[in-house]
Amino acid sequence: MNAYVFPGQGSQFPGMAKELYEADGNARVFFEHANNILGFNITDVMFNGTDEDLKRTNVTQPAIFLHSVIKAKTMGDAFRPAMVAGHSLGEFSALVAAGAMEFSDGLKLVAARANAMQKACELQPGTMAAILGLEDAKVEEVCATIPGVVVPANYNCPGQLVISGSVEAVTAACEALKAAGAKRALMLPVGGAFHSPLMEPARAELATAIAYTPIVDPRCAVYQNVDARPHTDPARIKANLIAQLTAPVRWTQSMQHMLADGATKVVEVGPGNVLQGLFKKVSRELETVAA
Repeated sequence: MNAYVFPGQGSQFPGMAKELYEADGNARVFFEHANNILGFNITDVMFNGTDEDLKRTNVTQPAIFLHSVIKAKTMGDAFRPAMVAGHSLGEFSALVAAGAMEFSDGLKLVAARANAMQKACELQPGTMAAILGLEDAKVEEVCATIPGVVVPANYNCPGQLVISGSVEAVTAACEALKAAGAKRALMLPVGGAFHSPLMEPARAELATAIAYTPIVDPRCAVYQNVDARPHTDPARIKANLIAQLTAPVRWTQSMQHMLADGATKVVEVGPGNVLQGLFKKVSRELETVAA
């Protein structure tokens, strides 16, 4: 059974999707449509921009979404998922690729999400840190003892958990986690406390946009971040998308559930190969490929 997975923020790179644009006429149609929807030429930034240009939130999220979704759409009959999932932002890519949302609706939501998250970052500055070599339960336990806002945000794979919150609380948590046995605690170069309570203003803003976006039954189950479980009911999918902004990304659990449910091959669709590497941390025997 083929599981198709879609990457999140951090997978962007200068020149991304340029080959796809140049090689496929259908891809060009989608990219030009995206430029019109967004009101600026995101393709120029994707193909010719610098690392710094691509780090702007209003560019990063739509760019990764476009690279991933357009790649899936140009695969034609070769795109035959038994299940799909996406890491954070990638969940929107997965839903569009699986037919639960129209391309234009998905792109508009991603753009609204990026803008809402940027505003939330400016309202309540925060940061994130990667904790390596410590059990999830221990990270949760230590975070619970730190004053202020610091919570597990991304369960990426066994032994790799990202925490999120205020700068002071995350900094204090890093010191406490190293004292508790973490091999490393690395502050990440991000502009906000994603997937934490500090994203509440963004969650509230995005909730309205999601409520009015048509979502239908996907062609296969979508394993969503908030509970790592497969979903096909549009109402539940919407609720989970709204909750996702302030809830942790349960990617470790999502991978484990997909494997338990019969996934034998993982196809990563979009820029980079981060998700393939995370799956290999869960199962070395699993076949992983890039689309």
